[in-house]
Amino acid sequence: MKRFLPFILAIFCLAATVPFIAPTEIDVEETLIYKSLSPATTAPFKKGEKLKYKLAYGILGGGSAIIEIRDEEKKLEGKSLLHIVGIGKSSSFWDAFYKVRDRYETYVEEETFHPRLFLRNVDEGGYQFTQDYQFYPEKQVVKTQDENELDVPMNVQDMMSDFFYARTFDFTNIKQGDIVTVQSFVDDEIFPLSIKFLGYDDINVKAGKYNCMKFAPLVQQGRIFKTEDDLTVWISNDANKIPVKAEAKILIGSVTMELARAGTPMLVL
Repeated sequence: MKRFLPFILAIFCLAATVPFIAPTEIDVEETLIYKSLSPATTAPFKKGEKLKYKLAYGILGGGSAIIEIRDEEKKLEGKSLLHIVGIGKSSSFWDAFYKVRDRYETYVEEETFHPRLFLRNVDEGGYQFTQDYQFYPEKQVVKTQDENELDVPMNVQDMMSDFFYARTFDFTNIKQGDIVTVQSFVDDEIFPLSIKFLGYDDINVKAGKYNCMKFAPLVQQGRIFKTEDDLTVWISNDANKIPVKAEAKILIGSVTMELARAGTPMLVL
């Protein structure tokens, strides 16, 4: 299960593990960017949302993941923040072979959805590292834990915030083959994280039956994937835009992540 659990968790945040994302193969002029005018008034999520997932490697249980918006009051320079946390861990069976305990956190401005602080704590098979990024959107700068200050584009996101930011987009007129891109700051670099719209599917998972939009993140071949079409993500085709399922066909099998429960508060129907 090496790197598969954190990889699938990150997929749902539209970031994945960076070496597998193709940062240079996309023609920006052909890339469509869907963007809501005001995440504060149109965001299909709110404090208290808690999504629980089950992960599997083939027929074997692989682990679990939780992605939630903490129900708490946080402010920075007078601006209200959303605290989003993602936690992924391997099952007790896989712990004996490759124990995974990963945690991702982001604090984003509730009104503009600009990220302000990103924290990453990785523990995978004994390999451990942390990341600490401070975002200064008014300066378009990110300060790393090494005190390096790097220039970033407007509306840049982090590994946790980018998918939530994409959930605020208006996909009403999306067409098969359209590509959606979010500029993201990952591992001290800027990457255009892009997904291609494939159409619609009805998906059954433990949490229920969903009509979904189907996307394929654009990934590099020859890493753990055979082709760029071996990774698929399903997002609920409703006002919530909940990540329902992800499936990755890898060189030695497949990894899936399915929604097990959508927690309170009640989401928009």
